[in-house]
Amino acid sequence: MRTWPGFGPMKHIVLLGDSVFDNAAYLGPQEPDVRRQLQDHLGPGALATLMARDGSVLADIPAQLRTLPRDATHIVISAGGNDALAVSGVLEERVASVAAALERLATEADHFSRKYFEMLQNALVHTRSTAVCTIYEPRYPDPNRRRIAAAALSLLNDRITKQAFAARVTLIDLRLICDQDDDFANPIEPSVKGGDKIASAMAAFVKGTVSARVIATS
Repeated sequence: MRTWPGFGPMKHIVLLGDSVFDNAAYLGPQEPDVRRQLQDHLGPGALATLMARDGSVLADIPAQLRTLPRDATHIVISAGGNDALAVSGVLEERVASVAAALERLATEADHFSRKYFEMLQNALVHTRSTAVCTIYEPRYPDPNRRRIAAAALSLLNDRITKQAFAARVTLIDLRLICDQDDDFANPIEPSVKGGDKIASAMAAFVKGTVSARVIATS
């Protein structure tokens, strides 16, 4: 295990997933991304490594895990949002009843759940302290679109929550952490403010300063 002079064994936190962590492209040239903000929160004696990649879906996480540093002590995963975007067209489909709409959404949620289960099992093989994030609610300018997206995502986040609890990993609920419009650089990417709130929650997970299995505040 790598050590840091004066601090003993070094904690090494690896960020996996998508642009929730790999958000530098959506910020100003001098603005810190989530990885840098996490490093600032952790301070000396810890290292934050970004392996998340903008645009990644659940099926991409096993490839990220294959290059996991051997000295990694903690894994944080934020994934699934792009999978949700890929099937968001279902929200525009015409159906005969509310029941039919719910059935259509449930089918997509079940498919998502299977993919999420496979991803999480791949992560758990590495036996590191692990946290997963819910999918935050997009800040679309149209309030109706925003409400519909939030309602649909609740089905997917329910699957994430259940699997996190079943696997006994920490759940970081980004819906409650990124809860203001200015937490977003655009409708689906975190701003500097939102990124700092996410980094603060991850730092609490790493430092063990929260006793709950769910982190829902920065």
